[in-house]
Amino acid sequence: MTLLPPDLDPELVDRLVGTGGGALCRKMGIEFLELSAERSVATMPVEGNTQVIGLLHGGAHVVLGESLGSISAAIHAGPGRYAVGIEINATHSRSITEGIVTGTCTALVLGRTLATHEIVMTDEAGRRLSTVRMTNMLRDR
Repeated sequence: MTLLPPDLDPELVDRLVGTGGGALCRKMGIEFLELSAERSVATMPVEGNTQVIGLLHGGAHVVLGESLGSISAAIHAGPGRYAVGIEINATHSRSITEGIVTGTCTALVLGRTLATHEIVMTDEAGRRLSTVRMTNMLRDR
């Protein structure tokens, strides 16, 4: 699947590997390349994720961003804890009609009860397409 940190919660690894990141990620063709609390990277094809006029759907940007932010926060939460998204926003800067989008998730705050990540989506030339910011609440099971 991807490059995973060696000390990752085995239950989280089983869920990630077993589901491929979840049904929506599989449907959208999201491929996780690197996962950690501090930095995660995934790709997604434009094809199959467009809106009616052929542009990558804005919601697809958010799905890629939320997938990366949620998994990164869950990794930070650690064993016996889980992450729940409580806020997300997106700014779309550039459209795209073909190719592969790369999402790079970077931790802004990794606290005991909250984790905030910024996820930047770029095209194959490295141009910023959108920026998503997500905050997760970290809870005990």
